[in-house]
Amino acid sequence: QVQLVESGGGLVQPGESLTLFCAGSTFTFSLYIMGWVRQAPGKEPEWVSVINQDGFKTKHTDSVKGRFTISRDNAKDTLYLQMNSLKPEDTALYYCMRGPPEGAADWEVVDLSDYDYWGQGIQVTVSS
Repeated sequence: QVQLVESGGGLVQPGESLTLFCAGSTFTFSLYIMGWVRQAPGKEPEWVSVINQDGFKTKHTDSVKGRFTISRDNAKDTLYLQMNSLKPEDTALYYCMRGPPEGAADWEVVDLSDYDYWGQGIQVTVSS
């Protein structure tokens, strides 16, 4: 069974930074597109970021561009989300997701239905 385990969330003040981690296991991490999604209370899930298999191509939703950076370390089977200049509206449950495998789809996967596994989620709260 595919496992994705997030960590690194917490409570921060506006303007501060936080890094999320996602450890993948029981699958060949380096072969898959990976992404992050978030869900704020009472709202639908919002796709946040995607990264291709080798980590050289990334894409972020407009609301986090210039503030968030997705990256990966395939040697450690780990996905990251560096979040800077956090705002109260970034408060949400953040999930990492496994996308299609190499060659099965274009790397810019923004449709949540194209991700087949999600982690359990990690809370990020931005508040003064």
